[in-house]
Order: sequence, then C-alpha cells, then structure tokens
Amino acid sequence: MVRWLVLGVLALGAAGAFGSRFVAFGDQEIRIPYDDRTAVEQGRALYKEYCASCHGGDLEGQPNWRSRRPDGRLPAPPHDETGHTWHHPDLQLFEVTKYGTARFAPPGHQTDMIGYEDILADQEILAILAFIKASWPENVRRRHSAMREANQ
Repeated sequence: MVRWLVLGVLALGAAGAFGSRFVAFGDQEIRIPYDDRTAVEQGRALYKEYCASCHGGDLEGQPNWRSRRPDGRLPAPPHDETGHTWHHPDLQLFEVTKYGTARFAPPGHQTDMIGYEDILADQEILAILAFIKASWPENVRRRHSAMREANQ
C-alpha cells in the first residue's frame, strides 16, 4: 500500500498538467521489458501499426510538438530521447497508452491520444513501450529506470 501511495505522489508530480488522476493498476507491477528482445521486436511491429502515423516512424513526433495547433490540441510528441516520454514512470506511460490522455487531463482538455484498452492487450502495450525505451541512449534508459527503482 505504501508503495502505491509513494508512486501516486510521484505520478502526481510527473503528471504536471494532468493532475492527480493516475490510478494504481491494482497490485500488478508494471515494468517496461526493454531488455527483452522478443518484446522489443513485437513492440517495433505494433508501434509501426498503431503509433508511427502520429509519433513518427523514427519516434520523432510531429513538428512543433510543444506548440498548440489552432484547434487547441498539441501535436504528438516524440518518443525518442528528445521528447518527454522518458520523464514519466512505467506505470504512467502504460496508463496513458491504455486509457488515453483525456482520462488523466483536466476537464475540457482536447487531445488526439486515444486509449488502446479495447485494441491492444496489456502485454502488447508493454511491448510497444519496450521498443520505445530500447531505442533511447543508455544514459537516458538508466535515468528512466532509476525512477522505477526509487519507487520500489
């Protein structure tokens, strides 16, 4: 219970504009298996099919991803080391992918990031995240993993 409380507090800080709407995923531990070659290769194929159209085939995101478009929505951010993906803990990345950004954003927040809860199995979501994390330079992976280690 204490671990989830600490994780919730850290997620609150990491969530920034998304507030405190992140929920614990039951008692299941969420770990991105970036060191599992099979998961990374599965994730590569799934990323290409479900994510690349917005986040880019090379994880580069959409142009001007930090600036709102005229419709008030932010372009898709990069998932390479130049973006902010690696600033978020495993659980948060999993939940945003599974449930979509709107579930965690303040009321009225507009987003193009849908949830994949009814499209992808949990292990497929983790495989996509494994592919993304495996692409980061070693120093970035270490920093990202340190967040997880600090929360155990």
